[in-house]
Amino acid sequence: MGLGPSIIDVFLQYWPIFLKGAIGTLKFSFIAVGFGSILGCLVSFLSLAKMKLLQTIARIYVTVLRGTPLLVQMYIAYFFLPIAFPIMNNLSKETYVLIALIMNSSAYVSEIIRGGINSVDAGQTEAARSLGMSARNTMIRIVLPQAIKNILPALANEYIAMIKETSMAGTFMLYELMYTRVLLANKFLIWQPLFIIAGIYLIMTTVLTYCVRQLERRLAVSD
Repeated sequence: MGLGPSIIDVFLQYWPIFLKGAIGTLKFSFIAVGFGSILGCLVSFLSLAKMKLLQTIARIYVTVLRGTPLLVQMYIAYFFLPIAFPIMNNLSKETYVLIALIMNSSAYVSEIIRGGINSVDAGQTEAARSLGMSARNTMIRIVLPQAIKNILPALANEYIAMIKETSMAGTFMLYELMYTRVLLANKFLIWQPLFIIAGIYLIMTTVLTYCVRQLERRLAVSD
């Protein structure tokens, strides 16, 4: 039994399938990190709150989501949420998987934001407060503009990491890059799609990593 068609032949014949899968991967990653950033902001502010209860809630949330496999979280969202919340029965399978991706991303983003805020010299906060600025204005006008320089590159790296993690979404038959392997397996193409998929992932992450480095250099120059 031969090896079958070459990798190049398979790519040239089925490139629209791979392109659609790559677009799906980028889309899921963008949605996960985008909404995960919003939720992560809330969690990070809870972790920085003065109330111990809020800090504890945020700590438990982050610990659980960072300490358990993403695939397990996807299965829980996919099978448990419709049972626990019947109102969610009509949601698509894509929504359940995205909920898991968003929550997982929010746990990592919250730590990124918290770290960025804590990286700002505490003396600047004290100086602003001594001048009569409220805690809210101090955070918005003094702390966050400086913290954003540390947050943005790390947030971009989270997007790159999420691109690879969305490969698990193919387990639930969502049309992303890894799911193309399932489609082409029906055409008795087993090993060729894997190399093509790996190459596409490598290209996407390499290009985005280069962009992140350029962003870091620009932010460093602005300092």
